[in-house]
Amino acid sequence: MSPRLVTPVNDADHVAGSAHAPITLVEYGDFECPHCGRAHPILQQLQEQMGADLRLVFRHFPVRESHPHAEHAAESAESAANQGEFWAMHDQIFEHQDALEDEDLLDYAAAIGLNRDTVAEDLDAGTFAAKVREDFMDGVRSGVNGTPTFFVNGLRYDGDWEDPSVFEQGLRAVAGRSRGGA
Repeated sequence: MSPRLVTPVNDADHVAGSAHAPITLVEYGDFECPHCGRAHPILQQLQEQMGADLRLVFRHFPVRESHPHAEHAAESAESAANQGEFWAMHDQIFEHQDALEDEDLLDYAAAIGLNRDTVAEDLDAGTFAAKVREDFMDGVRSGVNGTPTFFVNGLRYDGDWEDPSVFEQGLRAVAGRSRGGA
């Protein structure tokens, strides 16, 4: 039996798509992880292809030992969320994954119209560090040990995600088996 998502999707999550979508895909991701970077355009393509059938959720899983900028990237995305722009910042970070110093993160925030000073203050104060740690610990409790890790309707998805059509088929198959929600 596949590991299950310990914490169901809730109001603290970053969600794109309808709560009524038949498929909920939760990604535990790390903004500095090259595999997550490869998954990003694939997930965008799936969102486009699957439309109302897919609800995408992103949770932070910064692997600090190998990705020293991942934590602040996650915190900057949370600061953006606090200003109503999580997904825009999420996309900016993944699209510029090779430059994640704090100054770069502030530039990305400004590029999407956020208050740069607010993001800088949030990073300096560690305002959203607890939220990032909470996502990480939820991932650990759910059996996440690397990124990206996906859960489909609450069940860990261990299939191929690098081919969008195979990934979509896998999502639909798992969702059909789960018959439950996330």
